[in-house]
Amino acid sequence: VQLVESGGGLVQPGGSLRLSCAASGFTFSSYGMSWYRQTRGKEREWVATIDNPGAGTAYAESVKGRFTISRDNAKNAVYLQMNRLKPEDTAVYYCNVVWRRGNYWGQGTQVTVSS
Repeated sequence: VQLVESGGGLVQPGGSLRLSCAASGFTFSSYGMSWYRQTRGKEREWVATIDNPGAGTAYAESVKGRFTISRDNAKNAVYLQMNRLKPEDTAVYYCNVVWRRGNYWGQGTQVTVSS
């Protein structure tokens, strides 16, 4: 299993970013996918999940209404559209899949929200 995140960067408060995660090594369309984030000194925090058909989504309260998770099964990719970003959204964002009882993570992509 390989997960590769991209799309992070520096953005001003109120701005937007779109994160991407390219997946390989498993039957992507059969598994739910999630995004997590982590800031230094804190535990990794769940952000959003999308089910394997892509019809069901769930969000942490802190991002609900601002972030949107989506997937493209033809491209084996999952996305996180982040709007109205706040300084407290600053973190390393990770893509995640639970596959055959194993928990898999990408290398992460840094998102910094600052003026």
